Amino acid sequence: MDSSQSSAIEKPYLDEGNSLIEKPRKLSTLLALILAGEAIFFLPFVIARIFRPTLLAVFHITNTQLGAFFSIYGIVAMASYFFGGPLADRFSTRNLMAIALWLTGLSGIIFSTIPSNQLVYGLYAFWGMTTILLFWAALIRATREWGGANFQGRAFGFLEAGRGMTAALLGSLSVVIFSYFNPEETAQSFVQSRSDSFQYVILMASGITFISGILVWFFVPVRKSESSKDTVITFSIFTKILFTPIVWMLAVIIVCAYVGYKITDNFSLYVKDVLGFTETQAATVGTLALWMRVVVALGAGYIADKISGAKIIIACFAINVLGSLAIGSGLLNTSLWFVIVTFTSILIGVYGVRVLYFAVLEEAKVPLFATGTVVGIISFIGFTPDIFMSPLAGYLLDSFPGVIGHQYVFLVLAAFSLVGLVTSLRFFQLQRNRN
Repeated sequence: MDSSQSSAIEKPYLDEGNSLIEKPRKLSTLLALILAGEAIFFLPFVIARIFRPTLLAVFHITNTQLGAFFSIYGIVAMASYFFGGPLADRFSTRNLMAIALWLTGLSGIIFSTIPSNQLVYGLYAFWGMTTILLFWAALIRATREWGGANFQGRAFGFLEAGRGMTAALLGSLSVVIFSYFNPEETAQSFVQSRSDSFQYVILMASGITFISGILVWFFVPVRKSESSKDTVITFSIFTKILFTPIVWMLAVIIVCAYVGYKITDNFSLYVKDVLGFTETQAATVGTLALWMRVVVALGAGYIADKISGAKIIIACFAINVLGSLAIGSGLLNTSLWFVIVTFTSILIGVYGVRVLYFAVLEEAKVPLFATGTVVGIISFIGFTPDIFMSPLAGYLLDSFPGVIGHQYVFLVLAAFSLVGLVTSLRFFQLQRNRN
């Protein structure tokens, strides 16, 4: 065995009997998946999370209108989740992901021109297709294959931590670029200067997205075709998967977790509206939240492999219930330190569940060959907050300006977190009985 082989960790593949066997699992593959997994969402989501006040000003839109953009994305994504799952089981994950990244990166050039609202609607619909139909299930399947039977928590933990670090690094770079080209952030600051700075941020994100597609093409291996009859998703297998209770529980868990993730988009706006932060300071808060994602992902993934992913999910939902109720109740919500501690606890809960809701596919005994199909079904239901959460939050923030609107948003999070807690407890009980 040469030095490169001895230093490699193991990568799983399917043999003809559809069982996992171990082969060299390359770090370069994981790194390509990590960069691609975050870069593709930078244009539709991460920029809005970090620069929400700036985006609203530059595009001359309200929170409700921004929510409508996300809603269009979510509608297209719904159908894309459903059909993208079987697509990932049928075709090369490498090819699907690379094409998605190139198309998304090129479309960012249009976004950088600050187009009309009608064209932005079209872009978000297009991103709903490229990021989900071609990319999402392929990414999850490739990660599960990379992880193997006993490395799922850490595989998805590495993916989520790496994606978080990528988002944080790109976010930090974006803030630097924005600040450099727009140094004076005052009431008299030129609108054109802010717009130009934001355009540079969008172009940077577009370029990195396109380059990540090239890296995927060279470093993610092409999966060998699976010739066994057992690996073909027939209609009867699809129907059986569709009516499996655990699949529906996972879907509900993702719904409740994703509501929390969508609400983190409002953290930067909260500190600006409630605590009086500047736009750059608010963007910095959004970037720091991305760094939290890295720490939580690594910790949750490692602990899940040692204990149980389901147990960690239960604990994270409980944290979300308490943290969101603390903000939603209005208790000391203008205290900087209270907000920091509470936001930190919510981020731990949100990112902890986000890391593990696909890692528990192995605990739920989902066959590897059906990964894409199962991911497509539970994502079709689980990511419906893409449709309703942003418009709902936008409506609450616009209809109840200031701290009251933000409190209502966090009360929504509390309600969904409670549902997630109950569902994850039932999931754990059912899983334990099956084992």
